[in-house]
Amino acid sequence: MDPGVEKKKQQMELVDVESGGLPVERQDSLFREAVRAEHAGAAHWDEQDSWGRTMSLAFQCVGILYGDIGTSPLYVYSSTFEHGIGHPDDVVGVLSLIVYSFMLFTVIKIVFVALHANDHGDGGTFALYSLISRHAKVSLIPNHQAEDELISGYSSSGKPSATLRRAHWLKQLLEASKAAKISLFLLTILAIAMVISDAVLTPPISVLSAVGGLREKVPHLTTDQIVWITVAILVVLFAIQRYGTDKVGYSFAPIILLWLLLIGATGLYNLIKHDISVLRAFNPKYIIDYFRRNKKEGWVSLGSILLCFTGSEALFANLGYFSIRSIQLSFSFALLPSVLLTYIGQAAFLSKNPKNVANTFFAATPISLFWPTFIMAIAASIIGSQAMISCAFATVSHLQSLSCFPRVKILHTSKRFPGQLYIPGVNFLLCVAACVVTVSFKTTVIIGKAHEICVILVMIITTLLMTIVMLLVWKINILWVALFFITFTSTEAVYLSPVLYKFTHGPYVPVAMSVVLMVVMIVWHYVHVKRYKYELEHTVSTDKVKEMLESHDLKRVRGVALFYTELVQGIPPIFPHLIEKIPTIHSVLVFISIKHLPVPHVDTSERFLFRQVELKDYKVFRCVARYGYRDSLEEAKDFVVTLLENLQDYIRDVNLYTDEPHTISAHSSCNHSFSWEKPSGRYAVHAEDMLTPIESFSEITALSNYGSDRLPHFKASKMNMEELAKIEQEQMFIEKEMEKGVVYILGETEVVVRPHSSLLKKIVVNYVYSFLRKNFVQGQKMLFIPHRQLLKVGISYEI
Repeated sequence: MDPGVEKKKQQMELVDVESGGLPVERQDSLFREAVRAEHAGAAHWDEQDSWGRTMSLAFQCVGILYGDIGTSPLYVYSSTFEHGIGHPDDVVGVLSLIVYSFMLFTVIKIVFVALHANDHGDGGTFALYSLISRHAKVSLIPNHQAEDELISGYSSSGKPSATLRRAHWLKQLLEASKAAKISLFLLTILAIAMVISDAVLTPPISVLSAVGGLREKVPHLTTDQIVWITVAILVVLFAIQRYGTDKVGYSFAPIILLWLLLIGATGLYNLIKHDISVLRAFNPKYIIDYFRRNKKEGWVSLGSILLCFTGSEALFANLGYFSIRSIQLSFSFALLPSVLLTYIGQAAFLSKNPKNVANTFFAATPISLFWPTFIMAIAASIIGSQAMISCAFATVSHLQSLSCFPRVKILHTSKRFPGQLYIPGVNFLLCVAACVVTVSFKTTVIIGKAHEICVILVMIITTLLMTIVMLLVWKINILWVALFFITFTSTEAVYLSPVLYKFTHGPYVPVAMSVVLMVVMIVWHYVHVKRYKYELEHTVSTDKVKEMLESHDLKRVRGVALFYTELVQGIPPIFPHLIEKIPTIHSVLVFISIKHLPVPHVDTSERFLFRQVELKDYKVFRCVARYGYRDSLEEAKDFVVTLLENLQDYIRDVNLYTDEPHTISAHSSCNHSFSWEKPSGRYAVHAEDMLTPIESFSEITALSNYGSDRLPHFKASKMNMEELAKIEQEQMFIEKEMEKGVVYILGETEVVVRPHSSLLKKIVVNYVYSFLRKNFVQGQKMLFIPHRQLLKVGISYEI
């Protein structure tokens, strides 16, 4: 006998009496998982508490998070005083607005409140929606499984009774109301569309502002020449995206840090040299005076003033691998003083030189520092643009996990940092759009007006989602929630009003782009949901599967077949269609469902759920492979190896462990429930929460990650050597069939509407969706399936 097989057999026979009959190997692995999880959590907090690591993260996040917001002083004053400065005190009034707007929205809301709403290190609108989705079933796709709630980090602990009742009421409201689900979904994709539009506008306005500084030294440069220099830089910026930014933290941080020191020092110099009295702006009285003096013009200028906190949404969305304390530390001691000093210094300069408002930043720069400042401005604007482009890539990747965007090719540019993505198709479209915007608008004033609506709409939606998170997830006192909601919705509504007033002067551009993006997302998601419901309604019954497998016309061939389906409940209707056309199945058949959960990551030990389909002798299994929205799909070869190893473990577990009252099988009762202890608290999962009892997966798989004391009874002591050998033979059978070859079966589903459907539905499904499906990446490329091992099965659904 093979030594490896003999060793495996000995391990199966070895039983620890003190552990109540658990096999030593199995028990050790479970305890190892539990201990590793506990130590990982402890290490995480130790690292957060370590000043050395905090300082290192604070240094890195300067390069990744602050490029966009750190370059806003390049264009805020020129955009605000588009028609010149009417009164000397207007500069002080605008400075006061800038200071308090920046403090309210960026410092208080984002840095000291919103960052705490991160989803295990992920921030942004999508992370907020993900948090809400885990605490209330708001997804429009009916694929929820109770086992998903056992994933590490999925659920949260309880809170005081009053807040818990309020959260429960809100949870019921969101789950019961289809309108609430759709509204939440539309708000989320609107914010996402605005972020992608922002990624189109940020590079032009940042780079154009920096390049415009050349006029201080080369006054004969025309606007068109400035524009084409900007376009050349933008093309280079987008061209280098393919090389990734895995070292961006250390390589860009010194540049941004030097930039912040430079503009801060320049601001301090201008304050001392020109007019120290502008410090009066810290008195909010000057805001009232500014509006009283300028009336409508003052109100309209709010749209440009809000550009001072552009980049705040990127700061939140690109939270990534940084701790909250490292961001707050670097923000408070690096970005905040530098940016405020820059705005104050520019105000002091403008109070003495009001005619230089069109190019305030470079006009206020000392002559001896012009060229270093110009070079640093170009570098900082490129880095700031890089942050928004990376944010757009991550956003598109998240949209695919939500089934809201057509398939696109996603490349991971770093093995060390899984979140570093490059999407060639999206990069090309962003580049073209950014160049078109630059050539069309030519000036930062008009691009700034277009930029305004992206910034303020994302802020408003963030406020709305944050309010739901506070009630549903944080469960904090209602007075704090009311204070947050009233303060920020009222002030953000004030800032939104002038932006809408100037709608035809620029904001229509990102709105138009966002509408196109939202149409794509809505159409794709709508058809996906309809197709999923159709397959759910037409799942193949257990009796039908049994009848097909026992048919004399059905032939068995050697090897393993992986049948990909989006359906996580039951056998899809395309399977009998395949058997009808090709009455052959492989020795081992596994129905694979790739499912994305509303968590950033799913540990590989929790990835797979298995269930054996009747009849047992036919080796037909169903498997759900679960991924977080930041997890990347493995290469097909690696995926198959991991999957089949877990399948062998499942075969072992399902035979070694049994506990009849608690085992969920094809014959489980609908009203049966079970519960167990998890280290962070007690979680009860009820079988009635499952979509259908015959589609529940093995409790063994779900429980194997939470401690040996909750595992079903181990029965190896009752099994004879013959039964143990049979288990081993089943495992070896899977391994041998894999060596014979693996075939990937992929359904090519054509979706059309019924003949008597409405004209709108026909346009949406038969034309728009069909166009998107045919012109984007096919499924086998997304799943990295080798073309020579692929078998496609076509079928048409009428919805």
